[in-house]
Amino acid sequence: MGELDAVGEPQLTEDDFTAYRLIAEGGAPPQGYDVDRLIAFRLIDPDPYTPGGYIAHDPRGAAQSLSTGILGDLQRLVHRVSQIPALERLAEHYDPHRLYGGPGSEFLADATKMNARLGEVGAAAVTEFCSIQPGEPADRDPAILRLGVERTRAALLRGVTVQTIYHRSAHAHAQTREYAAAMVADGAQIRASALPGPRMVIIDRKHLFIDNHVIEGSEGNSGWHVFDRAAVMWARSVFDVFWNRATRWQDVRQTAEDNPLTERQWRILGELNAGCSAQQVGPRIGLSRRAVDKELAAIREALGCATMYQVMAWYGRANGALAED
Repeated sequence: MGELDAVGEPQLTEDDFTAYRLIAEGGAPPQGYDVDRLIAFRLIDPDPYTPGGYIAHDPRGAAQSLSTGILGDLQRLVHRVSQIPALERLAEHYDPHRLYGGPGSEFLADATKMNARLGEVGAAAVTEFCSIQPGEPADRDPAILRLGVERTRAALLRGVTVQTIYHRSAHAHAQTREYAAAMVADGAQIRASALPGPRMVIIDRKHLFIDNHVIEGSEGNSGWHVFDRAAVMWARSVFDVFWNRATRWQDVRQTAEDNPLTERQWRILGELNAGCSAQQVGPRIGLSRRAVDKELAAIREALGCATMYQVMAWYGRANGALAED
């Protein structure tokens, strides 16, 4: 028997070539030679009129017959492969009725990987794009900013609902204010909040992007892409809480005209309202304890309040009024 190829099919050997040449010349194959491979390839057939003799066939016809068979196999294989997307779509009907939500999450070790995956998933968004950006505003690369505008605009044109929450201090940042104005003009919904919130992006209620709180010592801009259904939907409910407490972006300048406090002071009160002590506020917003105490004194003076109880009562009324706007 001859050797087998990678898929277990017999291969022609030098002995096969020699035997075929002899038969094609009208002779007989060598003594003891096994003609099964030549017959399998349709290169020869037994001669019905000559016992022990064989008739050679044109090898080009054998090659054509083999090609036809392979093409048929390929067509059947392509048809089977084409069924894979249809089978995967059935997961839409399977997953909602299972106790588990999905395969889990992936760690993205740096900003480049985070932005790449976020861009990939965001470009495929079909229903909604929700985000909380709680950090202090900072100037961004104009090219990256333009890319963000283009991506958001493309999503809006596809009918995607875009909702973004910034910290109130972002309204005083010229670049962020211009970006937000452009997005609102295109149909995005943007709000501002004095409350501290977790940085997150939620896409189509299926994908969640959050900062890394798991792997110690990793890069500061690392994070997680979460696609567990339960976790994503929990985060979506958290987003709604912050969204309902935030102020429409268009109304921030109007309310700021009568606002006796600075953006930093608003943020300090937001931290206190969230349950932090005065000692805990400083590290959360990058101030020393002494600086926090100084700001609290300035707040009491600006509001004409004798105690922090009065200050927080004013904050509750003022923040509620902003939320209603």
